[in-house]
Amino acid sequence: MLNLAAIHEAIAAAVPDRDCLVFRERRLSWAAVADRTRRLASVLRAHGLGCRGERSGARNWESRQDHIALYLYNGNEYLEGMLGAFKARCAPFNVNYRYVDEELLYLFENADARAVIYHASFAPTLARLRDRLPKLRLWIEVPDPESAACARGAEPRLPGALDYERALADAKPEPPVGLSPDDLYILYTGGTTGMPKGVLWRQEDIYLAALGGPVPARTLEAIVERARGGGPRALPAPPFMHGAAHWAAFNVWTLGGTVVVQSEPRRLDPHDIWSTVEREKVNLVTIVGDAFARPLVDRLREHRYDLSSLALLSSGGAILTASLKDELLAQLPSARILDTVGSSESGAQAAQFASAGSKASTGDFQAAPGNVVLKEDLSGLVAPGSGATGWLARSGNIPLGYYKDAEKTARTFPVVGGVRYVVPGDRARIDADGTLRLLGRDSVTINTGGEKVFAEEVEHALKHHGDVYDCVVVGTPSERWGQQVTALVLLRPGARPDEESLRAVAHQHIAAYKVPKAFVFVDQMVRAPSGKADYRWAKQRAAEALGGG
Repeated sequence: MLNLAAIHEAIAAAVPDRDCLVFRERRLSWAAVADRTRRLASVLRAHGLGCRGERSGARNWESRQDHIALYLYNGNEYLEGMLGAFKARCAPFNVNYRYVDEELLYLFENADARAVIYHASFAPTLARLRDRLPKLRLWIEVPDPESAACARGAEPRLPGALDYERALADAKPEPPVGLSPDDLYILYTGGTTGMPKGVLWRQEDIYLAALGGPVPARTLEAIVERARGGGPRALPAPPFMHGAAHWAAFNVWTLGGTVVVQSEPRRLDPHDIWSTVEREKVNLVTIVGDAFARPLVDRLREHRYDLSSLALLSSGGAILTASLKDELLAQLPSARILDTVGSSESGAQAAQFASAGSKASTGDFQAAPGNVVLKEDLSGLVAPGSGATGWLARSGNIPLGYYKDAEKTARTFPVVGGVRYVVPGDRARIDADGTLRLLGRDSVTINTGGEKVFAEEVEHALKHHGDVYDCVVVGTPSERWGQQVTALVLLRPGARPDEESLRAVAHQHIAAYKVPKAFVFVDQMVRAPSGKADYRWAKQRAAEALGGG
């Protein structure tokens, strides 16, 4: 049975003493994680939470399970929260801890949250919202070691809340029952270009689409047999509240491996990451694009670590440019880089490998089975080698849709030629040899003088300049062009703004109409903790700098 809780239980029974989860001083075996997540499931069930019956039709598939909010930084409790909820047949969902009160209120209400597991430092925020969230019936507080007021053993800061560790200690580790491949996995996505949306997957589908390793085993027996051989020791560096990180964790677990969490979960600390890799003999590190890669490679130039265990650096969810891949491989000559394409709605769609001595690419990928490029008008498939641009799409194991949003579901999951696809919004074309060329997200496309310019493509070009530490490209109003291409640029320390030099480098990689007509030099770049660009902030900052806001 391809259910995430059932898979973890089966592997734990097969390899109980192997390391499953390492965070700071905690080194939890597979048996220990199974015990702790069973106890958490018992706590949830004791408060009346779980599944209210099997799916009997389209009318109740999205609301038959209670939804549990995970308002947490990285740590063992986040992944335990997911597994414990699954074992209670609840559906956990991710909460972006950068959200302000109104965004949190929207998310909790939209998700119909019945319980929340949260770090104690978020208690004051939840206290302000508590009276406006009448559906929430259970509050579970995790001690926050960074705050003396939230030390382990202290009373919860939110009156009436349960202390996470005491609740687990008092509960019985009862095995889960009734688990189903139809049990839900929920991932909230968005917030940089619109309000967050809850993507609903069957657990069997998300396992096959994103969580089952490079080639998913398709029976529980085959999964366990593969896990007996041992899986990688992996460090997913981004926040678990984003799919890229907890997908990496579950991929490792379905292979029978060990998830290692860096000691500093609140910010990107390159020394913490590399020293954890060294200490724990990590084989696989997951990052998200250039925003993660740049400080990591800079740290490797400054300090030497024993990274001989590291075999693979994986990136997904944001741009990882060819020049940065080359820099990383120069510092990690024995490792390979896996660059992946995917989304919350599609799972893993395409990938490319790079190794020392090979020619790295920014946007060329090999598509996974079931992935195609659809025509602009969704009338059929784009023919390989035609040069036409279309929509990257996937069929097969795809989500049920968006929670409580039939209109967006219909737009994102169209039926073309009798086949249901997911079309997340990425533009692409496909070459005659099957190579997939990813162009960029339609939501951040700039229409300048009647020409479409993909923001990511311009960002790739500018990052070839040695003085550019980071950049984000947006469209700003223009009387002549309608929109003009505008680049927000964060320079390396000591570098001076030089627009002509930046334009000259860009001209080497993109057509003239794509080259930025305006530059805004910034002291810091605002990105999500996952590394993804915050295009709403970028547009506002550009408008202010150019006199339009």
